[in-house]
Amino acid sequence: MAKKEILTLLLAGGRGTRLKKLTEKMAKPAVPFGGKYRIIDFALSNCRNSGMNTVGILTQYQPHTLQNYISNGENWELNRRDSGITFLPPFQCDDMDQWYEGTAHAIAQNRQYIQYYDPEYVLVISGDHIYKMDYNKLLDLHKSNGADVTISVTRVPWNEASRFGVMKLNPKTKRVIGFEEKPLSPQSNLASMGIYIFNWKTLKAIFEQFQNERDYLNDFGKDIIPFMLKSNYRLFAYEFTGYWKDVGTVESYWEANMDLLSLKTNPILQQKDWPIFTADYSLPPTYFDTESSFTQSLIGEGCEIYGEIHGSVISYGVTVGKGSVIKNSVVLPNTIIRENVEIKNAVISGNTVIDSNLKINESFSNILQVDKKKIPSRW
Repeated sequence: MAKKEILTLLLAGGRGTRLKKLTEKMAKPAVPFGGKYRIIDFALSNCRNSGMNTVGILTQYQPHTLQNYISNGENWELNRRDSGITFLPPFQCDDMDQWYEGTAHAIAQNRQYIQYYDPEYVLVISGDHIYKMDYNKLLDLHKSNGADVTISVTRVPWNEASRFGVMKLNPKTKRVIGFEEKPLSPQSNLASMGIYIFNWKTLKAIFEQFQNERDYLNDFGKDIIPFMLKSNYRLFAYEFTGYWKDVGTVESYWEANMDLLSLKTNPILQQKDWPIFTADYSLPPTYFDTESSFTQSLIGEGCEIYGEIHGSVISYGVTVGKGSVIKNSVVLPNTIIRENVEIKNAVISGNTVIDSNLKINESFSNILQVDKKKIPSRW
């Protein structure tokens, strides 16, 4: 195998419990988003557009939907003969039989796969964020700084900073001089995006140094980054100023979908030379009845719309009955909303049937799943 300069490892095994019903039967990166996509489409498209075409995808929780969806990576042009996609679930061998215990532990367990390509650098990314990024800019900065690790960071609202690893930088050099993982009282709102470039030799040496201390290397944010900072490794930050959203909660998931309804905040409409690729379901065009209407909404293929839709994101295969009104909501695939239903501020999980004459006015902090029957899934 020809040596690779850089190898991408995509972490896609998260359970995503804070997304409640949405992740009961699939990993968080496989959750539908934006009417026609899945969350992982953004990371995979960034890889494709950046030319990072050797990608190991680390799966664990409910991997089947994700693996079936990605298949050989053809939809993202990542099915090349000398590179392409490799799925890396937990595995059993003579000296190991355990689940991935964290982000760093998952990477450490796949050292043999990484060494097969013998890369200079390892790019570690997550499959559950909405953003567009050219990873080459991150790599160029990493090289120019002679860094051991470069961490992509972005400013987040102060009330959300406690959800992330936050850091302090030297204002001139952008070298990391302080780091806190999910602090109760954050001193900074400069948050780690969970995107790293490591020198592989450095990271490999750290793994080998602590390979007999199973509880020490579980997580990059909790373990590896603090250790490297304390040990005077060269840690630098890449400050990202574009759109980025961690959709780890129902509220942030709802917000990211609503962001698609404004040109100023819609990452898909921005940077049109950086497309987001997805699977093609070959569905028929959406049908709008004579009494239907819609404003400022995204509506996927294969829908039948007989009612009203306002300020909402409607996924493919959805039926909205006559007299029904949907406002400020997200409706996931293959849902049937019968006649005279009113829905406001809700996230409706997929394959749901909502009976006629119901009024649903929920906070978007809840996932609504009305008592229903299942209908056949197209995904």
